[in-house]
Amino acid sequence: MNPLSPPAPAARVSQPLAASPGRAQAGHQLVLLQGGAEFFPALVEAMDAAHRLVHLETYIFEFAGSALSVAEALERAARRGVAVRLVIDGVGTPRMPLDWQERFAGAGVRWRIYTPMGRLGLLFPSRWRRLHRKLCVIDDTVGFCGGINIIDDKHDVALGPLSAPRLDFALRVAGPLVVEMAEAMDQLWWRLQAARKARQREFRAAWLALRETRPVGDFSRLLRKLEARAGRGSRVRAAVRGVDDARAALVLRDNVSHRHDIERAYLKAIGEARHDIVIANAYFIPGRKLRRALTLAAARGVRVRLLLQGKYEHFLQYRSARPVYQALLNHGIEIHEYAPSALHAKVAVVDRRWATVGSTNLDPLSLLLAREANVVSTDRRFADLLHTCLDEILAHACERLDAQVLGARPWHQRLLDRVAFGIMRTVLFLTGHRY
Repeated sequence: MNPLSPPAPAARVSQPLAASPGRAQAGHQLVLLQGGAEFFPALVEAMDAAHRLVHLETYIFEFAGSALSVAEALERAARRGVAVRLVIDGVGTPRMPLDWQERFAGAGVRWRIYTPMGRLGLLFPSRWRRLHRKLCVIDDTVGFCGGINIIDDKHDVALGPLSAPRLDFALRVAGPLVVEMAEAMDQLWWRLQAARKARQREFRAAWLALRETRPVGDFSRLLRKLEARAGRGSRVRAAVRGVDDARAALVLRDNVSHRHDIERAYLKAIGEARHDIVIANAYFIPGRKLRRALTLAAARGVRVRLLLQGKYEHFLQYRSARPVYQALLNHGIEIHEYAPSALHAKVAVVDRRWATVGSTNLDPLSLLLAREANVVSTDRRFADLLHTCLDEILAHACERLDAQVLGARPWHQRLLDRVAFGIMRTVLFLTGHRY
């Protein structure tokens, strides 16, 4: 059986769209931010207004270009007595520049590197589990979630200098789910503290750090704190692209209790789609369940459009996606590759009534191994806002792939595609993952 062929059709799901998995709550302000040009100023403004805590997690932190404004804001906050925590991933950012280590130490910024890979790290599958989420919480009242790393819009780690800004999105959030973001980040921070103390053989200190880890879901204390601060600068006065009083949920992926929550949220929304699906995703190699959901949606008349990366970054990522593209195109799904620059977005809209913005690629690394975070909203106003933005990009900044052209490429290119796809499946099989 062809591994890219979808299983037999299943009955159409007819229940109304919902944000689950996750607890959708009303009362959120959601502001859509496109690229570092919008994200960094909003982030810096919130950090400069912080009174108690700035907590930032990111996969890549490049101390150059426009990203320096964020590093400087962290330093300023710490110097005026705000507790500043920074967690960066050990693969995305294996080393922090020495001058910034000294500056952060002098200011009082506390920072950690999540699971450094080391020279032989690739030989240990447990070290493939990365911190890929991009979250920031300020004073438990303002949060940010999305796909944007702390890196200049016109520089790419793999592609080098870019002729145009990278396409990516983030959300500025005010409302109840900020408390959930704070809890999730707090839990990881204290676990990293405990691991560090254990490595130093300070076992009592490690135990005390673990005791500081509160279970995600017990939010009563922080909710009371949030309610007490309501109306004190937690909301922006006028959002250029945002909505108030929106229903939203935070959906996480980890390797313990939330292994499939984000994938299930996508599957539920796609399975209930009636008219239109738009997915913008940087690294798009969906597994069997997602491919099946997309092809079944197309079969029942839903227009499915995929906005994907058009640049060649890495052999395995680029080549192994091509056989998947061919199978989806053959089922009537539209694939559009972003042309002006690199694409790093991880967003989706279904029927203009379900939307998500986050850090999750629809590929094995994100869905099987990494810590990820997405905000899901069932607010029609926000979904329409994001849909309009993506519609404009699809109409004016993309090149549509043709199934016949893709299939008619030289045989050696198609062979490389199959080799890459086979390598990916073999690695997943050897690590015990089904995808």
